[in-house]
Amino acid sequence: MPSAPPISPPAAKRAARPPRAARSDGDDTRARLLQAALRLFSEHGFARTSVRAIAVAAGTNVAAIGYHFGDKAQLYTATFYEPFGSGSDLIEVFAAPGLSLQQALQNYFTGLLEPLKHDDLVRQATRLHVRELLEPTHVWPELIERECKAPHLALARLLCEHMGVSEIDDDMHRLAFSIGGLVMLLWTQRDAIAAIAPQLAGPATADAWAERLTGYAMSMIQGEVARRQALREPRGHNNKEEEE
Repeated sequence: MPSAPPISPPAAKRAARPPRAARSDGDDTRARLLQAALRLFSEHGFARTSVRAIAVAAGTNVAAIGYHFGDKAQLYTATFYEPFGSGSDLIEVFAAPGLSLQQALQNYFTGLLEPLKHDDLVRQATRLHVRELLEPTHVWPELIERECKAPHLALARLLCEHMGVSEIDDDMHRLAFSIGGLVMLLWTQRDAIAAIAPQLAGPATADAWAERLTGYAMSMIQGEVARRQALREPRGHNNKEEEE
């Protein structure tokens, strides 16, 4: 996750706690603190990063962290949500009523791949998430709920609705996990993609990837629909057709 661009709220609602009323330079100070914290936390982890080191890297003082975030723990939480928002915020975008399945999936992939247009920030954010996986903190349970469970269930319900499935069964979970995995591939394998097919890597490729992944996901869904239809056919149905 260039020199990092200013961190700003996503198109959807900002996921982290709202800031206190800020001075005229408050937004800039808050953004610099977030950028510094994201870099340092991703490099050293929560426990080994001091508020003083963050303040120095941001060109401000320790009191500014308390003013804008409350404490180190709340600043750490903000680094997961404020740069790109929460996956839960995207639910209302891809699960909005009236969308076709293809439109919904296009919104899903476009929203989740939008951060790839901010290359350096994405690298830092990915590193931070991997650290949190290996060294869980107070943020981990919330990440599972907001970034994994809620979007997954929303996608699974959407698939059920469009596929005519009454409830989320094991195979619908598998399908939703597989579609979500297409996104994770691009987030976690960016260096490998750049080494193997550099023309497919970089910020300018995000929109093309979103379009292609939508098509791949539609093919996966069609395959699952066909599989379910085959299971519903009476045994011997195909043999009878062949005999006729």
